[in-house]
Amino acid sequence: MEVILLERIRRLGQMGDVVTVKDGFGRNFLIPQGKALRANEKNKKHFENDRAELEARNLELKGEASQVGEKIDGEVFIAIRQAGDTGQLYGSVSSRDIAELITENGIALNRNQVLLNRPIKVLGLHKVIVSLHPEVEVNVEVNVARTPEEAERQARGEDISIEVEDVEDEAIPSADEIFEEGAERPDEEGDNDGDEEAIPVAEAEESEDKE
Repeated sequence: MEVILLERIRRLGQMGDVVTVKDGFGRNFLIPQGKALRANEKNKKHFENDRAELEARNLELKGEASQVGEKIDGEVFIAIRQAGDTGQLYGSVSSRDIAELITENGIALNRNQVLLNRPIKVLGLHKVIVSLHPEVEVNVEVNVARTPEEAERQARGEDISIEVEDVEDEAIPSADEIFEEGAERPDEEGDNDGDEEAIPVAEAEESEDKE
């Protein structure tokens, strides 16, 4: 499908460009969102007639977006999440979550403006691109931590993930540490026999009868 772009589309083209896109992308996203028109003769003439107005409106929106961008470019937003000792999250931080974080701080965004290739699934500082306008993009940082205190430590450059360490076996105490001086103790091989051989009970009783 050929469409006329009504605004700059990332990795696709500038306003006024006629580009070929997949039918589903054109019908389900570009055209319903008002980002493009089907490239037929009627729409081409319509675009050329409205081009000056569209460009003026685009410049106005771009200027507003640039002002907002100056406020949040480089800003850090903290996301508190549960995670394991190795830093793996029990869940993730999505583009919707990031949009809500920024909106809570006074800049209204929707999740489509957060350009996140995949959800964040580990603790740490993550760079994220935010599109405020087709021609205005800024970088923010998302600090994902388990607590506000950990977020502060992480911001200072500390590694808050803890690797599980093997626990060393407790030292086995020596015999000298267990027995008092002079006390009887088993021999080195663990036998409890003394120098004399033990007499079986039956033999002992028989000996007493003979006497």
